[in-house]
Amino acid sequence: MRYDRLTGLQWLLAGSLMIGLPLGGVLLCGLEVKTYLEFPPLTRYISHAPFSWWVFALFAAINLAAVVFIASLLGYARRRLHRKHRKSRAFPPWGWLGVVIMLGGWCVAWTRFEWFSPLQKHTFCLPWAGYIVWVNALCSCRSGRNLVGDAPGRFTLLILASALFWWFFEYLNRFVQNWYYTGIEDFGPLAYTAFASLAFATVLPAVLSTYRLLLTFPLFSHGLADRYRLPVARPRRLAIWTFIAAALGLTLLGILPDALFALLWVSPLLVITSLQALSGRKTIFTPLGRGDWRALITAGMAALICGFFWEMWNIGSLARWHYCVPYVDRFHIFAMPALGYGGYLPFGLECLVVGKMVMGEGPLKPDEISRQPL
Repeated sequence: MRYDRLTGLQWLLAGSLMIGLPLGGVLLCGLEVKTYLEFPPLTRYISHAPFSWWVFALFAAINLAAVVFIASLLGYARRRLHRKHRKSRAFPPWGWLGVVIMLGGWCVAWTRFEWFSPLQKHTFCLPWAGYIVWVNALCSCRSGRNLVGDAPGRFTLLILASALFWWFFEYLNRFVQNWYYTGIEDFGPLAYTAFASLAFATVLPAVLSTYRLLLTFPLFSHGLADRYRLPVARPRRLAIWTFIAAALGLTLLGILPDALFALLWVSPLLVITSLQALSGRKTIFTPLGRGDWRALITAGMAALICGFFWEMWNIGSLARWHYCVPYVDRFHIFAMPALGYGGYLPFGLECLVVGKMVMGEGPLKPDEISRQPL
């Protein structure tokens, strides 16, 4: 089976579908397209459904099932592990720089010093820059290697790809409006692009650096390698139906935003992986055929960890986001409805898919990372 990167033509097809299908859907319904392309995005034009205990219970059951399944996998992994002594390494000096940037950035983001007011809205990337340095330092401390050091050139590309990656989710959000920003009202298009891209550039480096750190723990790098095999008898047929379902979901996203808002986090992943499968390439789901859950569970957990920090650092920032999620907008942890954290699990898989295409498979492959010296 070939490597999992899509060809240029396949990327063009995937990008065209993921951008064009939501627009095509609203066009078919006779809705005003320019409403969805406002930039910067300031207008709130979707009136969301009120809270519903029935829908809340449904999503709670899905989230609970995911938690129980992940807990069972981790419990199994813990029972089968043998403790290994890991050589102690000094925390690298540049890691302390990351700690200072992270804590200092957090401080200036949440305070309102008059002397700092011209830059106050641009602070969100500071704690994340420090976080990325700190996590890579922890990787070096535990294994002697880190994501930046393994592929510095590709890590630079990852920063650029990260900005484009999150801009795509901002685009899809225009069709469901599950979050909106305040504190950006005085930005023009160019200023907002620069302001947002700086913050968006930290998304993939943060998630994938956390992914690498988790894989330095035997619980994730070894314990999840052989459990619940899920072989697929007819992968091409499954890929065809998956592709059709994902494309239909994207088409209907702007038509039924309250009913299908969760597809924002699922459909892009399914479009990319179904195209990979149809062309005979590996997907991130391929290892499940031999019971290897390491990459999927670790990526989901990495995104969930980063999600906690995203929501925490956002709550005290001057320029920040707010949520307006239909049916389940209650029981908030910071600004996020509690059930919304479940969306970070598939988001982690999307980060891994794009990360592997940018960084290559080696720096993100559990087998390669687990062979690092203990």
